[in-house]
Amino acid sequence: MTIVRTTSQKREAFFQLHQTGCFTIPNPWNIGTARCLEQMGFAALASTSSGHAYANGMPDGTQSLEMVLAHLSELAAAVNIPLNADFENGYADDIEQMQQNIIRCVATGIAGLSIEDVPQGAAEGLYEFNVAVSRISAARAAIDQTGERVLLTARTEGFIRGAPDLEQTTRRIAAFVEAGADCIYAPGIKTVEQISAVVKAANGRPVNMLCGSAMGMTVSELEALGVRRISVGGALARVAMDSFLRVAQQIAQEGRFDGFDGIIGGAQLDRQFARQSD
Repeated sequence: MTIVRTTSQKREAFFQLHQTGCFTIPNPWNIGTARCLEQMGFAALASTSSGHAYANGMPDGTQSLEMVLAHLSELAAAVNIPLNADFENGYADDIEQMQQNIIRCVATGIAGLSIEDVPQGAAEGLYEFNVAVSRISAARAAIDQTGERVLLTARTEGFIRGAPDLEQTTRRIAAFVEAGADCIYAPGIKTVEQISAVVKAANGRPVNMLCGSAMGMTVSELEALGVRRISVGGALARVAMDSFLRVAQQIAQEGRFDGFDGIIGGAQLDRQFARQSD
């Protein structure tokens, strides 16, 4: 019988996961995918802004704050393991508004949240260095104001936002650590040199690695480089969308239905979700 964890217990478990070793934190985009991942034995989950956006027919970065908060509340309540929130830039350029949004995010029951150093919806360009550092410091203060033990991940986005500068990335990481980040995340880094430099700049803080595409590295190899946490971003959501689009296009363009061959059956899914609701 599953012992139901309280929100506080999930938050404490999330911190414990970051203490030693390396764990994978996959990214569901709805209750069904979250519960499937939990049943597979993953110890924690993370939301995905892109996966949630695509499921709602929207480009990444265009969801409203209210949509995101409702989604996080739903996911956090649906599983018995910690959930980290992809909270983008805190959904505000104004720092005080960002802090209020973070306080509301904590209230959804999440165990951790990440804050990016890029304006909401921007394809390229980061906040200026001092502004970015101030925002992480403010995010730390907002979490602390709640009195809740919620893990803060600071993200620097240069490698996926048109500014792949390793020296500037590590400079920001070191400053984010000083500003109170519990975990560091630099999506887009891929080489041993880049990963090692980020781990060094984090100065003992856990580092999250994004593996949203084939990198040629395994969990054990990333762990050997000092990575503590691995996420996949919107990749699992893209897998689902890719299969849907390919099979639907076969039907529309060729009148074929053999794309359904070999897929999981409804009865099997019924049994799986029935077990999870027991």
